[in-house]
Amino acid sequence: MIRILAETYPDAHCELDFGNPLELLVATILSAQCTDKRVNLVTPVLFAKYRTPADYAGADRAELEEIIRSTGFFRAKANSVMGMAQALCDRYGGEVPGKLKELVTLPGVGRKTANVVLGNAFDVPGITVDTHFQRLTRRFGWTTETDPVKIEHAVGDLIPKSEWTQMSHYLIWHGRRICHARKPACGVCPLASLCPSYGEGPTDPAQAAKLVRSGPFS
Repeated sequence: MIRILAETYPDAHCELDFGNPLELLVATILSAQCTDKRVNLVTPVLFAKYRTPADYAGADRAELEEIIRSTGFFRAKANSVMGMAQALCDRYGGEVPGKLKELVTLPGVGRKTANVVLGNAFDVPGITVDTHFQRLTRRFGWTTETDPVKIEHAVGDLIPKSEWTQMSHYLIWHGRRICHARKPACGVCPLASLCPSYGEGPTDPAQAAKLVRSGPFS
């Protein structure tokens, strides 16, 4: 199934725009309950104004909130970004750590966010269990778990560690484009012959084709 997804999405990658680990960490925090496309509209202004953890930690809260307002939950996200930045200054010399156990101690940073940063900014294999990943791994029969951490460990046992990051991209891209939550486009899915959930969505190719969403989602 992974091989087929790799052939289907040869360019699969993180759809958040970033230039360094700090930018990816901030962008991932902002992406909670928000599209990557929306985050990418906000971050050019944000990244131009705040370049270091010290910049974020000392930011004027009202100004920061206004810049990120359109990503939703902007007050909570401002708290997370400023708290994370202050923790980087206090504990890590103003540098984003490259280890999971350190990243998850930062305000607003859970395992999902940490794995996004590890896999895409540090080339450390990580499994990104977002809503698409959770949905697809259960549909594929890879796991019956519903807890994100248990899903991460269950799938990690099935897949070689070296493939974790790219495999996460494949599933997220497939979830965004074809294997939707409400009506998966089963009739045009490249995994149709292998998927135990085939038929949850329209199997007629013409009907299914109308459901396909084209990227990029960045």
